[in-house]
Amino acid sequence: MVRRIQAKRVLELRAEGMTGRAIALAQGMSRKSVLAVFGAADKAGIDRDGHVNRSDAEVYSLLFPGRGEHESVFVQPDWDAVHKELAKVGVTLKLLHGEYVDGCTIKEQPSMGYDRFCKAYATHTLITGAASRVGHKAGRTIEVDWSGPTMQLTDPVTGETSRVYLFVACLPFSRYAFVEPTLDMRQDTWLLANVAMFEWFGGTVPRIVPDNLKTGVIKHPREGEIVLNDAYRQMAAHYSAAVLPGRPRAPKDKASVENTVSHVATWVIAGLRNRSFGTIPDLRGAIRERIDAYNREPFQKRAGSRLSVFETEEKALLRPLPSTPYEISRWIIGRRVQKNAHVVWNKNFYSAPYAQIGQGVDLRITNQVLEIYRNHERLTSHLLFGEHVVNEYRTNDADQPQGEKYREWDTVRIRAWATRIGPHVVTVVNRIFESVPVEEQGYDAALAVLRLSRRYSSERVEKACQIALEGRVRSPRYAHLQPILETGQDKPGTRRIPRFEPTEPETGGYVRGADYYAGGGAR
Repeated sequence: MVRRIQAKRVLELRAEGMTGRAIALAQGMSRKSVLAVFGAADKAGIDRDGHVNRSDAEVYSLLFPGRGEHESVFVQPDWDAVHKELAKVGVTLKLLHGEYVDGCTIKEQPSMGYDRFCKAYATHTLITGAASRVGHKAGRTIEVDWSGPTMQLTDPVTGETSRVYLFVACLPFSRYAFVEPTLDMRQDTWLLANVAMFEWFGGTVPRIVPDNLKTGVIKHPREGEIVLNDAYRQMAAHYSAAVLPGRPRAPKDKASVENTVSHVATWVIAGLRNRSFGTIPDLRGAIRERIDAYNREPFQKRAGSRLSVFETEEKALLRPLPSTPYEISRWIIGRRVQKNAHVVWNKNFYSAPYAQIGQGVDLRITNQVLEIYRNHERLTSHLLFGEHVVNEYRTNDADQPQGEKYREWDTVRIRAWATRIGPHVVTVVNRIFESVPVEEQGYDAALAVLRLSRRYSSERVEKACQIALEGRVRSPRYAHLQPILETGQDKPGTRRIPRFEPTEPETGGYVRGADYYAGGGAR
């Protein structure tokens, strides 16, 4: 067990004048091990300064030559090369072990297993003093958690207070941090906090490491597959990330964010303790200022700050954000496509591909968009109508069959129909469009005129428009044309005949006087 003795450190403390008992207590060693180092140093002739220019491994080899060394039957990899390869993005010990095994198989040499491979690499980093790169790589992981300490909002009118929870995220490589205040810890709030986190970082990473909270992880057994919350998994997939929760009751699996949570208590909660906030936006602005100052604070044991390391070494390695941010959605399963190739939701109509008429489809609804799915395949999408809009249609041209009659009405199509009827109808339609400030406002009036040709013939509608124009009607509408067609004024040779028409000239008549009506009768 002498291999575990930090022989150089023991000699350094001895050179400072510490006794064997004091060194054993300070370093957590047994006095026997410390005395063994003293005896070996005296025997090897190493004085108080003989260890200064030597590494830990060299000092140990001088004091205990050959101890703990044995020749392995397995082929030893080039550990310096392994350590160098681990610095590259995406390279893991698992990958390097697989390449090592393949090389040994080709050469027909014995290879060590993965567990021995990892332990041998850890021993190499311990002896050589190299920092193991199994831990954190730039742009690879984000650790997230809820802060235990909370804040509060104060109503400026009533003075009532409400609790505010803090969502905390950290990039382990640079320790660059993010904090988002929320009013609860529900699932939708958790998802929106993650979305805000990605916007703050300006990119995504392959791995998200949360705690085993129910809004993210449903089940995390000791053995077997982890069961994630569907909404959380979908959110992570939208940002091309995988959720890899830490082990239960193992905070070291996300030590960076745990450390950041404790710092947040000092920089944010304690730093803002003398200020009062009435709304979440006000509190969020103050928190962002404190977190920015926290990220700019210089490191104590390394050069730069969280912000400088993030901007110079890590930001460029983040994956770009998707074109649209993630939106919380809900599903409506089994909605049937009607005969007009539309589905109904919230008293409005949204088109689906006409081939799906009569079929069942699923609706995915966000705050702004309605998407129609069939067997997990997205068929089409629409912008939602406003909250108080009802009985309106959203129709995509691609959802309708090919052909003129299936296109949405526009000015070009209306004028083309008028042209097929006649020039006077074209004049009437043009005057309708000239009389409205917005072209779309004339659609209904123009179509009402053109649809008269379905009840009557195109020739009669053309003649009625001519009569209306000759009557100096500035902008003939349906109300002007429909009476002309009903009374047949457009038909050739039709005119109004007086109810009583004299057939021969008047020759005078007989007029009775007052005496007759007074009772005298005829004389």
